Amino acid sequence: MTKEENEKRLAFLKKIVLNMPEKPGSYQFYDSEHVIIYVGKAKNLKRRVASYFRKEVDRFKTKVLVSKIHDISYTVVNTEEDALLLENSLIKKYNPRYNVLLKDGKTYPSICVTNEYFPRIFKTRTINKRFGTYFGPYPHVASMYAVLDLIKKIYKPRTCRQPITKEGVAAGKYKPCLEYHIKNCGAPCINKQSYEDYQENMRQAREILKGNTRQISKWLYDLMMKNAELLQFEKAEELKRKYVLLDEFVSKSEVVSYTIDDVDVFTIVDDDSCKNAYINYIHVKNGTVNQSFTFEYKRKLDETAEELLITAIPEIRERFHSKAKEIIVPMEMSWKLKDAEFFIPQRGDKKHLLDLSEMNGKQYKFDRLKQAEKLNPEQKQTRLMKELQQKLRLPKLPYQIECFDNSNISGSDAVAGCVVFKGMKPSKKDYRKYNIRTVTGPDDYASMQEVVRRRYSRMIEEQTPLPDLIITDGGIGQMNVVREVVEGELNLPIPIAGLAKDDRHRTNELLFGFPPQVVALDIKSELFHVLTHIQDEVHRYAIAFHRNKRSKHQIHSELDDIKGIGPKAREALMAAFKSIKRMKEADETRLAEVVGAAKARLLKAHWTSPEVTE
Repeated sequence: MTKEENEKRLAFLKKIVLNMPEKPGSYQFYDSEHVIIYVGKAKNLKRRVASYFRKEVDRFKTKVLVSKIHDISYTVVNTEEDALLLENSLIKKYNPRYNVLLKDGKTYPSICVTNEYFPRIFKTRTINKRFGTYFGPYPHVASMYAVLDLIKKIYKPRTCRQPITKEGVAAGKYKPCLEYHIKNCGAPCINKQSYEDYQENMRQAREILKGNTRQISKWLYDLMMKNAELLQFEKAEELKRKYVLLDEFVSKSEVVSYTIDDVDVFTIVDDDSCKNAYINYIHVKNGTVNQSFTFEYKRKLDETAEELLITAIPEIRERFHSKAKEIIVPMEMSWKLKDAEFFIPQRGDKKHLLDLSEMNGKQYKFDRLKQAEKLNPEQKQTRLMKELQQKLRLPKLPYQIECFDNSNISGSDAVAGCVVFKGMKPSKKDYRKYNIRTVTGPDDYASMQEVVRRRYSRMIEEQTPLPDLIITDGGIGQMNVVREVVEGELNLPIPIAGLAKDDRHRTNELLFGFPPQVVALDIKSELFHVLTHIQDEVHRYAIAFHRNKRSKHQIHSELDDIKGIGPKAREALMAAFKSIKRMKEADETRLAEVVGAAKARLLKAHWTSPEVTE
C-alpha cells in the first residue's frame, strides 16, 4: 500500500469514527477482504474506537491491527453489560484473528434452576434446556454470586447432587446432610419442609431471577419493618441487606435470552424526507444476537413501510442464509412466508429485541444525516430552522434571529448589545452596541425597551429587513417589556421567545406565546445548544462592551487629573498602553515615544509624587 493510499484509508476510517455515537455497544473491524478481524466492546463507542487512531498509540499489536483495518461497523446497545455480552457472542461466531481472550469457547456464567422433583439452583457455563431453566448470562460474576447468596439465604434451596424422588421421600430413603444441621437447607428430603412450600420458594426465586422483584421486594420490606417494630434489630438489619441487594440486582441482558432460539428481527425507520428508509436486521441464534446490520432502501414509487419490508425481508434472509421460523416485525404484514411466521411482540424478551433493532436503525439514520451535513453544512442549518419553526409554530423559517442583553454596574456605564444570527450562524457584521441614554439607575426593563425601540425604529426608517424571531435573555419579564415596544408601540408582527434560567443560573427552558408557555425541548438537543449559544454570545458581547467602556472611563478619569495632558495625548496613551497600570510600569523613554519628552516627564512626576503614591 502506497503512502497516499494509506492516508486515504485512514481518512475514510476517521470519518466513520467522527460520526459514531457516544453510547455503549460493540464494534467490528474489517480487513481489505471485508472479513472481521477484531470485535470489541465499549461504554462509549466513539471515544473507544477513536483511541486506536491517536498518534500516541505505542503498542506494537495495536499498530499492526490498525494497519489492517479497512472498514468499521458497530451495534448500539443500552448498557455496558449488554456490550460485553454482544462482544462475546460475535467473537464466538466470527472467531476474529486479533481477538485472543474470548476465542477459547468459554462464555459468561448463567444460573440454572433444575427440573428435578426438588429443584436445585447453581452456577453453570453449560446450557442444556432439557435439564432446567437458565437465567443470565452474567458478565459481572460478583452480581451473579450476590443473587445466588440472596436466594440461598432467603429460600435455602438444597445443594446436594443426589437425585431425590417422590417415592424415595415417601419411603424414608434419605437422610439429612450437614446443610440441614447448619440451617442452610429445609431438608425437604425427609419432609422437614413440605413439597408445596419448597415449590413456592422456587417460584419466588425464579421471579427474582427474571427480574420480577416487586412483590418479593415488598415482602422483604414488610418483614423488615415488622422485625424492627418487635425490636428484633439484628433480623431487621439482615432483611435490609437482602432488600438492598434485591433492589440493586439487574437480572439479565436484552441481547441474550435463553427463551429465544432462532429468530430474525426487522425494523424500519424513515428519513426526514420520506424518500429513503433504513431497515435494521438482527439475527438471534441459540439465544444470542450474532448479526446486526442496517440497509438503506430508496423509495421509487412512494412505497409504504410494509411494502419496503416485504421487498427487503426475503433479500436479507437469502443474503445471510437465515432459516429462522419466526420473524419479529413492528407492524401487521399482509404478506405471508411459506417457511416462517411474522410476530409482533408487545412485551418481554422479544419486545426488547424489537426495541434494540429500532434503536440501531435510528442510530444509522442519525449517522447518515451527520455525514450529509458535513458535506453540506447548510442542510444542518435548514434542519434546525425547520425544527424551531415547528416547535414555535412560526409562519416562516426563522432565518434571522436577534437577541438583546444589558450590562451595567449599579446603573453606571449602562450599555446593551444586539447579536444577529442568520441561518443559525452569527452574522458579526450586523452586531450592534448601544449606550443607554434615557435611563437613570439600574433599570434593566427600561434599558431593554430603549434599545429595542431605537433598533427597530431605525430599521423601519431605513427599510431594513426585520428579524424573523426575537429572543430575550431574561425570561417572562424581558419578553413582556419587549412585546410592549414591538407590538404595542411599533405594531410589528415579530415573534418573541425567551430563554429562562433555573435557580443555579443555568438556562433550562424555552418560552413562547402570550402568555409565555414552556416549549417542550430537550435541553441536550442540538437546537437547544444553538439557542444557548445565541444567549451566551449576546451576554459575552454586552459584557465586553461594558468592560471596555468602564476601562476607558477609568483611564480618562485619572489622566484628566494631570495638567498638561490633553485629549489627543490621552487618546495616544490609551491606544499604546490600554491601561493605567501599563503606563505606570513604562519608563520615561517609552512614554516619550508616545507623547514626547515633556509630557513623559509630567506623567512620571505625577505618578511618583507623594500625594499620588500614598
